[in-house]
Amino acid sequence: MDYLNTFKKLKAMADTGLLYCQNEFDKERYEELSELSQQLMSAILSTPIDVITNSFSPVKDYPTPMVDVRGFILNTQNEILLVQEKSDMRWSIPGGWADIGLSPTENVLKEIHEESGLLAEVVRLLAVYDKKNHAHPPQTHYVYKLIFHCKALTTHLNVSHDINQASWFPIHQLPPLSTDRILETQLHELYNLVVNKSSHVSCD
Repeated sequence: MDYLNTFKKLKAMADTGLLYCQNEFDKERYEELSELSQQLMSAILSTPIDVITNSFSPVKDYPTPMVDVRGFILNTQNEILLVQEKSDMRWSIPGGWADIGLSPTENVLKEIHEESGLLAEVVRLLAVYDKKNHAHPPQTHYVYKLIFHCKALTTHLNVSHDINQASWFPIHQLPPLSTDRILETQLHELYNLVVNKSSHVSCD
């Protein structure tokens, strides 16, 4: 049984209940359920309860998955553009949390430019990943990942403040990956989709 995912569902149920409850009795029960779910997540993740609690924003609307957008870019030698995150000194394809007010493609192009300095264009959607179905490290939030095949329009790499460096890597010579952001299995799947000119979109 996936206990962490179950506790995330409990937290979402409690948050939904708090949004729509109409009496103090129900409010107390949903608050208790929310606190209990966070305590259980704290135990599963071996993380202090205050860290878990502070990772959640006050609930003002129906809880939904968070969205991570990322760009998959190959150069003319079929090398993959990767950026090294300062937070863990490991590598990922450019991307991050989707910003409100920008479309998915606008978000991914912004992230590519901010993290690598490259201007790019979106070719197509490659994958929609549900993180719980992949071997990412456990975390408190429920996350969907949108991966777009993008084409670089410029060549000069110029990293942002939260990126240590950017570089191109052959698919069989990948550096240590930031597995919270991308997995080697995912990179191989994305690479094969692009190189083989497949129209398939990987889902879930």
